[in-house]
This record gives sequence, structure tokens and C-alpha cells, in this order.
Amino acid sequence: MYRTIAILLTAALLPGAIPAARANNTFGGVNLAGAEFGTAIPGQLGIDYIWPTVEELDYFHARGMNIVRIGFRWERMQPTLNGPLDADYLASLDALVAHAASLGIRVILNPHNFARYGGVPIGSPAVPHAAFADFWSRLATHHLASPHVVFGLMNEPMQMPTEQWLAAANAAIAAIRASGAQQLVLVPGNAWTGAHSWEQNWYGTPNAVAMLGIVDSGNHYAFELHQYFDADYSGTSTTCLAAPGTGASQLQGVTAWLRTHGYKGFLAELAGADNPGCHSAVDNALGHLRDNADVWLGWTWWAAGPWWGDYMFTLEPSAGFSIDAPQMAWLTPYLPPIFADGFDGG
Repeated sequence: MYRTIAILLTAALLPGAIPAARANNTFGGVNLAGAEFGTAIPGQLGIDYIWPTVEELDYFHARGMNIVRIGFRWERMQPTLNGPLDADYLASLDALVAHAASLGIRVILNPHNFARYGGVPIGSPAVPHAAFADFWSRLATHHLASPHVVFGLMNEPMQMPTEQWLAAANAAIAAIRASGAQQLVLVPGNAWTGAHSWEQNWYGTPNAVAMLGIVDSGNHYAFELHQYFDADYSGTSTTCLAAPGTGASQLQGVTAWLRTHGYKGFLAELAGADNPGCHSAVDNALGHLRDNADVWLGWTWWAAGPWWGDYMFTLEPSAGFSIDAPQMAWLTPYLPPIFADGFDGG
């Protein structure tokens, strides 16, 4: 299903053809948070929200990461539905995209809105699918000449019919392709796009059923999954499940689903607090992604950014970027090779 339009390094990464010596994911990186912070809309830069910095991009590139996921608020990027994008907010994102491109880092654009605008779900009369399509048409058109950009449709759709989110995703993808943009699109599922619940039905039609209806005329998309390892998989506890295989076991079902249907997946959020139990879970998860690199493109850790402070999952370095967060050492063995200069994957 997924077309290898320069997003993979070689044709050897096609399913069933990964050589043992190169069995690794294509992408490894981190979420850079801050621009989506705060409840005030539009809010004040430096008070309600903050953008990540180019210094952070330099740091994570130096540590071997080749992709970042940058969150922002739809309401700040597009203050009025169907209206123009905000020039100042967009310029701040553009500066990060340009610097990342100079380093060979891919940037996932991530409206961090849970499939809502102003708290109202996409697909409602107040926020119709056409408004979501309009937003993505404008953002994709703006980035037509940005091959290092990846379009992450939405952060964690939730508490809505899965079919409603499917229709929204398809409207956005159609608008992206109509703009002429050819970049990779990451498509999340319903119910916070949890990998562990991909085939469950407590939230309505399972993602494993509804997401078979995704349509992309460019055939250049992958499914975005998130996974945490505490008791309710919410990422709100420092304690990870102690069951053997935790980390891999939450991913096995969706891995089989991806392979069965010829899809690709990307784990856009995973994390664990600095303790042996969570280290084991993260290690198992990343090992599973690596061992199933025929269907998993890679991963981004949750999270880093200037305002995290002592947040239990933060990957933000300290002492002027001279001291790594403890979890950085967990990730290093799973980082893929940095792309060669000049590689223009989309």
C-alpha cells in the first residue's frame, strides 16, 4: 500500500527484503513540544506557549536523530476556520523546518488538537470536514517545496465515532493531494490512536476495521500509532507494567495488521520514566520496531522542549545542552543511520 517515493533509503527496505545487516527503522527521533502549550487562544509567545529552538535541533541531530515531530495549535495557526494562516505563527514553524532541512532532519507537522477546533469535534456542523480539508490545503500548499516535511494529520483523535474521524482524514488527504503536495502523510486512528487498542471496539468501530477505508491518491501514507506502558496506557505514571514482554506485547497486534494489509506504521509517541521497569518496556518496544522494520518506519520519543522542567519523560538536556537526559542512552542503540547529505526524501 505504501509507495516508496524516496522516503526509504533503498528498495531493500520493501517488505520481506530487509537484509539482516540493515534491519533497522528508517527514522528515529523526538517530539519537540511547546507551541501547542497553553489554553489561551491565541495566547502570548513566551507566556502561554513557546517554540522549540534551533539549538535543540542541533543537539538531537548531534545525538543521531533524523526526525522531529513539532506540535502546534490549529487555532493559532488558522485563527478563523477557512481563513488564512497566521503569518507570525507560521513563520516560527518555517524557521524550524528550514533549519531542520539544513541538517537533513525530517519534520512532522502536528496539529495537536485531538480532532477538535476550539474544543468542537471535526465533522460537527460548527467544524465540518471541509474546514479541516481547507486547513490542510493551505498548509500543504505552503510546504509544496519542503520535501523534508511530513504531514501528521492530527494528534490523537478521540471520543468520536471512528467513521467520523475516517471521513475527516480522507477529506484532509484529498485536499493535500489536490494541492500538488506529494509528501508522506501520517494517519492516526481514533481512541488516542493507541497501538494496544487498534483492534478493540470499546470506542466504536475498531481502527483495524475503519482505517481500511483510508484513500490516498498519492498512495504515500503510513499509520501513526502511540503507545505508553503504564497500567492504563495513558502515559501518566512513572510505573510501567511488569508483565514479561511489556513494550513489545502492546505492538504485536498492530504489527500483524500492518503486515497483513501491506501498510506501514510509525510510532509517534512512546516514553517511560527513568527506572528499570520502564527501561525494559522501552527497550522491548524499540527492539520490536527494529525487528519488524519491514512494516515500521520508525519512532519519535515523547518528548523534549524548552518548558518541560522535571517532567518524568523529558529528553531535554540540561546544563546548556551538555548533560543528556537519562533516557537518551536508552534510545541511542536504536537510532538509524543519519541520512547522507543531499538526500531529499519526502
